[in-house]
Amino acid sequence: MKQYLELLSDILENGEQKGDRTGTGTTSVFGRQIRHDLSKGFPLLTTKKLHFKSIANELIWFLSGNTNVGWLNENGVTIWNEWATDEGELGPVYGKQWTAWPTKDGGAINQIDYVVNTLRNNPNSRRILFHGWNPEYLPDESLSPKENARHGRMALPPCHLLYQFYVANNRLSAQLYIRSSDSFLGLPYNIASLALLTHMLAQQCDLVPHEIVVSIGDLHAYSNHMNQIRTQLARDTRVLPQLLLKRKPQSIYDYRFEDFEIVGYDPHPSIAAPIAV
Repeated sequence: MKQYLELLSDILENGEQKGDRTGTGTTSVFGRQIRHDLSKGFPLLTTKKLHFKSIANELIWFLSGNTNVGWLNENGVTIWNEWATDEGELGPVYGKQWTAWPTKDGGAINQIDYVVNTLRNNPNSRRILFHGWNPEYLPDESLSPKENARHGRMALPPCHLLYQFYVANNRLSAQLYIRSSDSFLGLPYNIASLALLTHMLAQQCDLVPHEIVVSIGDLHAYSNHMNQIRTQLARDTRVLPQLLLKRKPQSIYDYRFEDFEIVGYDPHPSIAAPIAV
């Protein structure tokens, strides 16, 4: 994942100093992209160890439509806890919009069903996408994430907000647009999650996973992550691991963490960094 390290260097060399919602301060660039051929390995960073269990279980949680951190916590994932209410609620975040986008008549649209059905039945379509940017439920920026969740709004607006899929020669590619990306903590998770979702959809639809593309709007490094970024940039990359899907579940919603195996992952040690809330 040399491209990822190049993005970190780009921020340090070309970034602009900007304030942000959290008050932490960032160095930011705008409009960047990274591509990866999945046949070259699974894009789990090797310059620092990533917690694949959190990546996989978060994606399973999204696909379930769940918006309470309870299930995540029960399955060893705490990455959403800082923004949840005391009851664990986050408001209608990602999974709600992906699987049950509310309609005016009180119904709901399952965008994931649409993607799977279209990949199977009309793979040449240029409309194979889903997104989570529902203006009706975006948070009130004058309120805290927890207050927004209590009022039925999203605790945080979606950062990874639009996924599009492309099929050619029986190969499945995916592009993700991220409006705002924490380069050190968030982006590596988003890259791996997109790759995992692409593998899952390819398996469900009898396609071959091909390429992922991540396009980013505001790509930034928080001011309290700079030493960690320099540590990571000083490390050499290693051979990427492979993803093994151990079974084919009945549907995209039936995967479990035990269905995935990361083979040959030999990363440098993890690098701790504070999260900006």
